[in-house]
Amino acid sequence: MKFTITGDHSNLSKMLAPEHVQRAQQFLADADRELDAGDHFQASEKLWGAASHMIIAEMHRRGLKQSGHRAMINAIEQIAEDADEPSLRTNFAIAESLHANFYHGFMQPQDVRRHRSHIHEFVGKMNRLTNGKPEIRN
Repeated sequence: MKFTITGDHSNLSKMLAPEHVQRAQQFLADADRELDAGDHFQASEKLWGAASHMIIAEMHRRGLKQSGHRAMINAIEQIAEDADEPSLRTNFAIAESLHANFYHGFMQPQDVRRHRSHIHEFVGKMNRLTNGKPEIRN
């Protein structure tokens, strides 16, 4: 079985928030296609990609430095608290498990299909936050 992540990821740190939102939407569409094609490993990673790009987009909006996975975890904790949306934490944890599934293959296809709706919900909520009023902290 071949595992690949498609797309050019060399300029992720230079992307602006709207570009991360666009990439997240593309990853959601890609994940749906991968699931329809029967590749739940690729779908897992695309769903993770969608969630992570939405966190990075909101981090940009807030003026937070994106310095890796720990920074995303810290950010989602704060975002969930600020927005009074505890489901953001839960859905991000699901995204992390999908990311791990890409490498370790512990989920069944039906698990990935079930989790897909949580990531769609997560991306939708994060999109509404990110496209809200600007919040740049110094």
